[in-house]
Amino acid sequence: MMNMAVLLLFLLNFIFIGALPFFFFRRDGRFNGMWCLTAAPFFLCSLILIASLGGWVSPLIGYGSAAGRLLEILSVPFSVASIALIFVTVGIHRVPLALWHQENDAPQQIVTYGPYRWVRHPFYVSFLLSLLGALLFFPHPAMVFTLVYGYLILNYTAAREERRLQASQFGAEYEAYMQQTGRFMPRGGVKTI
Repeated sequence: MMNMAVLLLFLLNFIFIGALPFFFFRRDGRFNGMWCLTAAPFFLCSLILIASLGGWVSPLIGYGSAAGRLLEILSVPFSVASIALIFVTVGIHRVPLALWHQENDAPQQIVTYGPYRWVRHPFYVSFLLSLLGALLFFPHPAMVFTLVYGYLILNYTAAREERRLQASQFGAEYEAYMQQTGRFMPRGGVKTI
């Protein structure tokens, strides 16, 4: 039987991710096609988890088996880390961020402290942690798809954001920052900017 507490943890994780555009990001634009493409793996992942409740989708590794219990246990830190990183990242911002899928989005500042000290896109890292953890919790080919697609679309979006930041008034500062931090993974020898 599926661990309902872990399932609830992941569903809350995806709710926190889905709530960010409504409660944290600047609202000077509207949701567009690119936003929908970026949000798709998180909605799909949530739907798969909900569908598993009704037995419409089954994991490749059965619940209750030793391997299933181990994966379930291993999945929890990923969701907890994702939720924590979301809240820490929200907490360090003094102004709401641009939604980044708008044509008129422009940075108001460059943030290089808090989790940004280690990675350039801590929100995206938290999103990927949630997808990876959900895959561990519910090993299924559709979950592999959500993780791979999520990584590809977030990497594309991050690259687009970075090009805009490099072309902004903060371009030189952002270039120096990029040399010291990884996009999704920390680089060795983190320095304060």
